[in-house]
Amino acid sequence: MAHYSIGIDLGTTNNAVSYLNLEEGKARGRDQTMLSLAQVTSVGSAEERTLLPSFLYLPNEQEFPAGSLALPWDKKRKDEIIGEFARTHGAKVPMRLVSSAKSWLCHSGVDRLSAILPWQAPADVKRMSPLEVSVRYLSHMREAWDHQFKKDPLAEQEVVLTVPASFDAAARELTLKAAEQAGLPHVTLIEEPQAALYAWCEAMGEGFRKQVRPGEVILVVDVGGGTTDLSLIAVAEKDGEVQLTRVAVGDHILLGGDNMDLALAHPISQRLAAEGKKLDAWQFNALTFACRQAKEQMFADAKLKKVPLVIPGRGSSLIGGTIKAELTREELTQVLTDGFFPKTAVTELPQTARRTGLTQMALPYAQDAAVTRHLAAFLTRQARALATALDSPVKVTGQTFVHPTAVLFNGGVFKATPLKNRVIEVLNQWLSVDGGQSVKELEGADLDLAVARGAAYYGWVKQGHGLRIRGGTARAYYVGVETAMPAVPGMEPPVKALCVAPFGMEEGTLADVPPQEFGLVVGEPTRFRFFSSSVRRDDRVGTMIEDVADNDELEEVAPIESTLPSTAGNEGKLVPVNLQAAVTEIGTLELRCLEKGGAGRWKLELNVRLKE
Repeated sequence: MAHYSIGIDLGTTNNAVSYLNLEEGKARGRDQTMLSLAQVTSVGSAEERTLLPSFLYLPNEQEFPAGSLALPWDKKRKDEIIGEFARTHGAKVPMRLVSSAKSWLCHSGVDRLSAILPWQAPADVKRMSPLEVSVRYLSHMREAWDHQFKKDPLAEQEVVLTVPASFDAAARELTLKAAEQAGLPHVTLIEEPQAALYAWCEAMGEGFRKQVRPGEVILVVDVGGGTTDLSLIAVAEKDGEVQLTRVAVGDHILLGGDNMDLALAHPISQRLAAEGKKLDAWQFNALTFACRQAKEQMFADAKLKKVPLVIPGRGSSLIGGTIKAELTREELTQVLTDGFFPKTAVTELPQTARRTGLTQMALPYAQDAAVTRHLAAFLTRQARALATALDSPVKVTGQTFVHPTAVLFNGGVFKATPLKNRVIEVLNQWLSVDGGQSVKELEGADLDLAVARGAAYYGWVKQGHGLRIRGGTARAYYVGVETAMPAVPGMEPPVKALCVAPFGMEEGTLADVPPQEFGLVVGEPTRFRFFSSSVRRDDRVGTMIEDVADNDELEEVAPIESTLPSTAGNEGKLVPVNLQAAVTEIGTLELRCLEKGGAGRWKLELNVRLKE
C-alpha cells in the first residue's frame, strides 16, 4: 500500500519532486514537502537543492578526477553529470551538454529513440536519445527518494508525473516508457496547467471559493522552458457544490524560455560582431547559455540592473581570448516583453513565414514568437467551437472570443512581473473592446514548484479527497479508415476518419463503435493512422468524417506501425471485425478489434491523456 503521494515535475528547465503523507488524511497546504535533490554543484561537491536543473553533461574520461562526481548513493559516478554543475560547466563546453530533452521528446520530426543529443555534437562525444535522457532525470529523482526513504521505495508509492497539456500522443507514450525504464512502472499522468490549478486551489484552501465563483472561466497561461500551454477551466455549481471542468486546451506550441534565451543572445552577438568580435557557432551556444543564467538571476533578484556575460575563447591560446559582454535589465525587459508579449488586437493571429526549400533540422520552434497572438488564436478558435457545442459549460453568445474572468500564471518565465502585467493588460484591452469585464489574476502560485505540488495533491485527491477537476479527454480522437474504391492510376483511395473517442470521454469508460463493415489486416506489417481535434466537440462514437485531407479541424497524430498476430491461413487477409474503444485509468486509448463470429482479439494503444 502506498504511504505517500508523489508529484514529479519533469520540466524542460528544472525538475522537482513534491510529496505528502497519505496516512495523515489531509493535504499540507503551503507546508507540503519538497524532496531535497542531491546533485553535483562543483568538482568534488554535492549539495541538496529543491530544483534539479534539466541539464546533462557528458564529460570525457580524463576531464574530472576519480570520485569528484560522486553522489550520496553513487560514489563512483563518472560518466555523466545531472543538475546544477551540468548547467554551469556545460555553458563553457556546450558541445557536451544536453538541454531541452523534453522538447526533443515531443519532436515528431526526429527519431526520439535514436542517440541524437547533444544535437550536432562532434563525433567523439557520446550521444543519447531524448528518451534515454528523460530516463536519466527520472532515475536520478528515484534514487534521491530511495536514498532518503529506504523503507518506502518510490516505485511503491502513488506517483503522478506531469506532461504539457499540448504533448502529442507519442510524447506522452514516451514519457510513460521513460518512467517505466527508470524503475517507475505505475504512474499517472497529469497535464501541467491542471496541476498548477490544483496547487493553487490546495494552497488557498476553502478561500478559493471566495476568489472564483460559478459562471467564471479560468484561463491558465503556462509558459515554461520549452512550451506554451493554454487551458480553460469553467467554474460551475451542482447540487450546491462547486465544480471545476476543463473545457479546452491549446495546440502544441514550442515556445518558451528556450526561445527567449536565443532572442537575448542574438542582439548581444550582433553588438560584439560590430566591435570586431564575431562569435562562431560554438561560442554562440555558450553565449545563449550565459544569457539563460543571466535571465534567471535577474528574474530571481529584481534589484539587479545588469549581469556580466563571459564567452570562452577558441584555439590553443586562450590567454586574452575570453570575450566579455553584459545583459542589462532594460534589454531583458524590452526583448522579452515587446518581443514575446506585444500589444496586439485579438484579431491578430500567429504569423507563418514561407520556409526555404532546404531547412536545417532542429527543434520546430513556433514561427511566431508572440505569445499574445497565440493566445488570441486559442481564445477565438475555442469561442467558435463552444458556440456550436450542444453542452457547452461556457456561454460565448455574441462574443468574438472566450472571455476569461480570471488568469492563473504558471512557469518560470512569469517570475518577470512585467510579463504578467503585459498579459493582463492585453487581455483587458481585448475584453474592453468586446464588451467584457476586466480579468483578475489568481495570485499566490509558486511558479517553480506549483506543478510538482499540484501533482502530489492530485494523488491525494484520487484517494477520494478534495475537489477534482473534471473534463475527460480534451480532444476527440479518430482512426483512419481507407475508402473502398476501384483502382485509379495516380490516385490513392481517400482516407476517412472514424470517431472512436469523443471529446470529454472519461477515464475508465468503454464505447462500442456502431457495427460497420471493417476489415483488419493481420499477419503482415501495416500502419494505423490516427487523428485528433480540439474543436469538434459534438462528434459521437461512430461519426465518420469524409476525406481527412480537406478537413482543417483534424490534426494527424503519430501513427502506429505494427504486425498484428494472425492464425494459420489468414496471414495478410482482411479479418472482419467490430471496434470497441476504451480510455484507461492512466489515460491511454485502447482500440480493440473483435473478430466477427470468431475468437480473434487485437488491441491498439494510443496515449491520449489530456486531463488530471
